[in-house]
Amino acid sequence: MTQPVVYPENRLRGTAVGERPQERLEQLGPRALSDTELLAMLLRSGTKGMDVLSLSSRLIQDAGSLAGLIGWQVSDFRRFKGIGRIKALQLVTVMEIARRVLLLPKGEAPLLNRADLVAEYLRPIAQGLAVEKFWVLCLNRKNRLIKCREVTSGTATAALAHPREVFREAMREGAAAVICAHNHPSGDPSPSAADIQVTRQLRDAARIVDIELVDHVIVGRASADSTGRGFHSFREAGLI
Repeated sequence: MTQPVVYPENRLRGTAVGERPQERLEQLGPRALSDTELLAMLLRSGTKGMDVLSLSSRLIQDAGSLAGLIGWQVSDFRRFKGIGRIKALQLVTVMEIARRVLLLPKGEAPLLNRADLVAEYLRPIAQGLAVEKFWVLCLNRKNRLIKCREVTSGTATAALAHPREVFREAMREGAAAVICAHNHPSGDPSPSAADIQVTRQLRDAARIVDIELVDHVIVGRASADSTGRGFHSFREAGLI
């Protein structure tokens, strides 16, 4: 059983007034704040026996990183004393905004002509998700991203996508090609029998609608992957 982190001192009370998160934010701007301080600004207050900086540290520690909080649900936040329903809903909302911002293209549209580039693009979005999500990445003729669309979201054991939904999105965006991708919440990107079956259906449908299926990529974590890559490519495996 994991032992709770003990904070013997009130970190906020022991911080000089001019060095507290709010004062530092006003004087220096958000980039000057640590991850813990930024989260403390969202939480605004701590709990009895744990000040807001200590609570922020505990949340980040449990999530593994600030980015790890993106995948948390209301129930995850509410495990911590002092975070009620409204505060948990506010935190989940902020994390969802962060996730959607990550989906926005930055500068020139990313080139996605290799599975490792696809995994790199999707990893910040897929990190920490407790359920499988299926995305279609609509590409132009140069394999640059037009739009990333979430097609379905479900339980970790659900078959997530039907070719009709995938290629409807592709045609809506005028895509010349698509890459399909989904995550494995376990972190192990090894394909299941259902994954293989869906990939075959997508491959056959792509030929009918004359939109190239460049790849189907499963995104996981390198630490949970026997190959150490953290993703699986059906094209590399010879199924596409």
